[in-house]
Amino acid sequence: MKPTVFIAGPVSWNHLVSVDELPAARPHTAFAKAHRKAVGGTSAGKALNLVKLGARVTLRTVVGDDEPGRAVLAVLAGAGVEVIAEVADGPTEQHLNLMDPVGGRVSIYLEVPELREPRHDERAAAALEVADAAVIDLAEHSRPLLGAARAARVPVWCDLHDYDGRSAFHQDFLAAADYLFLNDDGVPDRAELEALLVAAGARVAVATLGADGAMAAAAGAVHRVAAVPVERVVDTNGAGDAFFSGFLVAHLAGAGVPDALTAGATAAARCLGSPDLA
Repeated sequence: MKPTVFIAGPVSWNHLVSVDELPAARPHTAFAKAHRKAVGGTSAGKALNLVKLGARVTLRTVVGDDEPGRAVLAVLAGAGVEVIAEVADGPTEQHLNLMDPVGGRVSIYLEVPELREPRHDERAAAALEVADAAVIDLAEHSRPLLGAARAARVPVWCDLHDYDGRSAFHQDFLAAADYLFLNDDGVPDRAELEALLVAAGARVAVATLGADGAMAAAAGAVHRVAAVPVERVVDTNGAGDAFFSGFLVAHLAGAGVPDALTAGATAAARCLGSPDLA
């Protein structure tokens, strides 16, 4: 049977701009090598990757009543994601992403929606009740779903991205997570990062390490996996979400931590070789 995953978190409509190198902090002129617009946001990335991997996905998110919002919803619906769309008063989230050829990225938030009053809590609660896993991504509008997932007794999966071990914004998500993910941007020292994973208190805590693969702490042991080689990196957007999704689907299929890490690394490599999030 297909695993059923509930996701709460942000989606966006992004303008992706490829440059020879990320701009220095000084006034100057730069030329784009290429640019395009596409769906983005960590919850969209996870939803699209999970569907590709065979999961049944319900995504509760926030969009504006505008063309970017309609474009995002069309992509998600076309991929087979069931969307519970809360409509914000303002515009849909939008980013300007500057990307260099070696995987560097600067993401500039152009618009961030504010949800004043959710209208579909009952639909979200019903989707949570039948979910095998609840992915609650970083956003103020998804924060209340941490408690809802706990109340429904659904395992909570949280991706803290570049958490530095101290940020107050992340603490609710850290405390609620049964399965915890982050990258090494916030804590580049590997010994410190391993200690953070061990001390997190989650059933499994995973850190992705870019070209160095990933490591996970679970049941008192630390596991490591190498990155899967990629002949040509096309686009780094979504690679972390692909890793997360590969790990999650493998775990729900009964894989242990080492095999789930390998599944995550394989999914990330496929994403890196593609211009799309999944």
